[in-house]
Amino acid sequence: MHPAHLILATASSVSDPATGVGIFAAVAAGLVSFLSPCVLPLVPGYLSTVIGVAPADLQGAGTRRVLLPSLAFIASFSTIFILLGLGATEIGSTLSTHRTALERGGAVVIVVLGVVFVLSPFVGRLNREWHVEQLLQKAGKGGPIVAGAAFALAWTPCVGPTLTAILSAAAISSSAARGAVLLAFYSAGLAIPFLATALAFERMTNAFARVKRHFPVIIVAGGVVLVGMGLLILTGEFTILNAKANALLQGTGLDVSSV
Repeated sequence: MHPAHLILATASSVSDPATGVGIFAAVAAGLVSFLSPCVLPLVPGYLSTVIGVAPADLQGAGTRRVLLPSLAFIASFSTIFILLGLGATEIGSTLSTHRTALERGGAVVIVVLGVVFVLSPFVGRLNREWHVEQLLQKAGKGGPIVAGAAFALAWTPCVGPTLTAILSAAAISSSAARGAVLLAFYSAGLAIPFLATALAFERMTNAFARVKRHFPVIIVAGGVVLVGMGLLILTGEFTILNAKANALLQGTGLDVSSV
């Protein structure tokens, strides 16, 4: 497609944060959430709760025993996040008569949350976390679906900025379907490494040991992605970049601009 045609694409598509580059940002935000100090150290506990075995026995658990509960857990927390995305989009749609102000406000929120995320490794008050082990143990008695819902609802403050930023992007999306898709990709960023850990526990835990040494870099990188996304929306440059991203996604079958 000619570059001129990209720029002249439907405005509601190329300016929508729930398409194109927004999808990549959502996946990155989900991955950073998984790798954050609030989630990564608790992954063995999550798996133990979901699968129903002691953490020491996770390595020996068979694929069949691991896969189905893990998928149910992922489906549960993804459903919660997608519903949050639908709610955020519905709230945004009620303010559609103030579209420009809503987009600017949403962009500012994303930038502020990105800055909070960047500062969190260095400012102790921004890096507090809830200890939800007891809640997970109780939720685990209800099975992986209940545990997944508990994981989504008992979100930790130091990861919250990423989820809130993606919800802000969903709020300024042009349709509820696109807002839901955006949160689905955010959930995928969380779900893929979780599932990989369940299926290859020893290899992934060895990799996590190296990741832990670089927590501040990962968190700062995630914050920079959010700040960049917010600034692009605020300045209007997001539209041009999103047009190019949409063209790329059309070749992969992941384009949601027609949703």
